[in-house]
Amino acid sequence: MLSLAATLKIEAPHRTAAQVRRIMVTTLGDAPSESTLLRHFRTLDIPTGTPAAATGRFEAAYPNEIWVGDALHGPKIGGKKTYLFAFMDDHSRLITAARWAYAEDAVRLAAALRPALQTHGIPSSCYVDNGAAYVDSALKRTCAKLGIRLIHSRPYRPQGRGKIERFFGSVRSQFLSEITILTAPVQLVAPGTGGEAGEDQAGTAIGSLAELNALFSSWLHISYHHTVHTSTGQSPLARWEAGWSNRSPERRSAEAINEAFRWSVTRRVSKTATVSLQSNTYQVDPQLAGAHVELIYDPFDLTASVSVFTSDGAPAGNATAQHISRHVHPKAAAARADTDNGAKNVASGIDYLRMVEEHHTTQITGAPISFDKATTTDEATDARGAEAA
Repeated sequence: MLSLAATLKIEAPHRTAAQVRRIMVTTLGDAPSESTLLRHFRTLDIPTGTPAAATGRFEAAYPNEIWVGDALHGPKIGGKKTYLFAFMDDHSRLITAARWAYAEDAVRLAAALRPALQTHGIPSSCYVDNGAAYVDSALKRTCAKLGIRLIHSRPYRPQGRGKIERFFGSVRSQFLSEITILTAPVQLVAPGTGGEAGEDQAGTAIGSLAELNALFSSWLHISYHHTVHTSTGQSPLARWEAGWSNRSPERRSAEAINEAFRWSVTRRVSKTATVSLQSNTYQVDPQLAGAHVELIYDPFDLTASVSVFTSDGAPAGNATAQHISRHVHPKAAAARADTDNGAKNVASGIDYLRMVEEHHTTQITGAPISFDKATTTDEATDARGAEAA
């Protein structure tokens, strides 16, 4: 058994003793303790590494008081870099939003955040860094419309970000260490897996962004959310659920959330009562000629209704499409390219993430569904909201 543990550690050096034990329990049903594994690794002179120290000691008093958002640089798939957008509930350590994408921009950030707000409710505050996606006007508008206080950390002072950085450490050691990116005809190795390009690697072989997101979702709901956190003494899911014992999440309608994610731009109305938006021409009320107006629009559908507001915020009807040469905003069009058709690959040896995915799929497709056994928080949160009503 210790020989298998050493093999698992050597073939993927970024695996922690806890991760090695987790794989052995999943595969064999039992495993030595973490301290025993660490002593064995040190006896064999296998590097064990030192976990990064967390920064800051602040903790939110209840769920949805503060969500902390950040992005993690991931492996390349098909020659394109991937990025993980994630938001963590500061009180419970539950990951409320998580999505891998091919770019680190506001469109991909919104794709991760929007379903999280619909599922988990509206946080009081969002604490983010000063990356381009987080200072974009689109995020500012979303937060303002939903009554979320947007807070940016001071440059080079990451206080309060230690929890999500620790989560990213878990992503590296427990998830990325278990995958191998395959791109025919050569094999590329994801960060943390070790080895050289072209060698056979342990773990789960994937070849598309869709696979990466599917496996990550399974790992998140089956493993991370059910693992007891050393700082809280509870799993993120248990702490999240306990935090709602005497209260309910603040929610907004789907229409209000969709409205909050529309984009805004200011334009000057021409003498002929038209405005230009992304090479398209729209007709507005003739009385607005010469005035500055705010246009609210859907970047994924420039042919849809465009709302018009005066400079003092008064509604001024809708703009009517007069000449359309572009149907989708360029940034939105680029985001649509995230949908790929990469073929699934088959890996040899112990495939921990595929076992996790199979477990996740079995739980969410089994009948009947039990809220006690379900690993996603969506249904449980909605059920509690209905009971409170």
